[in-house]
Amino acid sequence: MNIRPDDRKPVIAILTTRDKFREFRGNHKNFRDIIRTGKELGYLVYVITVKELRLGNHYVNGYVPGPGKSWISVQLPPPEVVYNRIPTREDEAKPAVARKLAECLEYPGIRLYNPYFFNKWSLFEWLRGSNATARHVPATRRLRSARTLAAMLKTHTSLYLKPETGKAGKGIMRVIYHAGGELPYRLQIQSGKKNVTYKAATVERLWSRIGKERGDSRYIVQQAIELATCKGRPFDLRVLVQKNGKGGWSMTGIGARLAGSRSITTHVPRGGSVEEPSSMLEAMFGPERSLSILKSVSGTALLIARQIERASGYMLGEMSMDLGVDEKGGLWFFEANSRPMKFDEPDIRRLSLERIIQYSQHLYRQIAIFPQRM
Repeated sequence: MNIRPDDRKPVIAILTTRDKFREFRGNHKNFRDIIRTGKELGYLVYVITVKELRLGNHYVNGYVPGPGKSWISVQLPPPEVVYNRIPTREDEAKPAVARKLAECLEYPGIRLYNPYFFNKWSLFEWLRGSNATARHVPATRRLRSARTLAAMLKTHTSLYLKPETGKAGKGIMRVIYHAGGELPYRLQIQSGKKNVTYKAATVERLWSRIGKERGDSRYIVQQAIELATCKGRPFDLRVLVQKNGKGGWSMTGIGARLAGSRSITTHVPRGGSVEEPSSMLEAMFGPERSLSILKSVSGTALLIARQIERASGYMLGEMSMDLGVDEKGGLWFFEANSRPMKFDEPDIRRLSLERIIQYSQHLYRQIAIFPQRM
């Protein structure tokens, strides 16, 4: 882990929020895995809620695993590194939570990373700000009116409509335009693991139907990329990048997700399946080209991560990304998540847990070097 012998190991807290029915919110199994990995590497790691994280106190009430699936509340030393796993945007937007995050970001004795969820529109704006990353961004606009939709359809006959703050494929719709038919506009709406198709004669009728589906949610409209396929179904790549013990962005792993037979996305909750990326790519491009694409994926993902962090202005430690490979082998950025869900691939999972601890050690060193915020 490249830790100097004279480095003290920091106390690490996993930050979440309280829950009415169990002690705290979030993925308890994931938290247990992080705590176990920390213990194996010699670190004290525990779960703490926003309410119980009292800055400046000599002790805090945190949670550690008990027998079976239980958790025990105990008095513990205050954290020096806070790993933010507040589970939802709704929780993050609550005034008490927002205040505590802001306090942590300013408090000299703590380093908190990944402070906020990403907004899809902001991500595309950030990436368009650099020539190196802009070429990987599909044509994207904020969906404000039927006029916006009509303008996009003049250039692209297939579009995706995505909520700015959605996750796991929830709320995604697809619009397809077939010129010449009586009902040329088709709207595919994902419902569970299937999708329902509505047909419309005009953009105005189409817009009316979209309005019923999206409600008050803000959406973006995006060019649909013709993805590479396997077994006749499109697939994309899920990439996990994290900072290592030296504070640099590193590739943790690449997975593949194959779309379900009746799904408009590759998300597993929507019917997609976890696949091996090299086998997916080889089926489309052959072994040699597949290897070249995978190398390109790694470099592109790290380039994107650096640009997102630079443009956001916040200290980030990890993110997952959805990258598409088109039929010619080109790479496209679709989404990034600042609170990645756990990867099912064992090698990626193991390294991802270790890197959480390694980067925490790096952050703690920064407190010693720069005790006051710049």
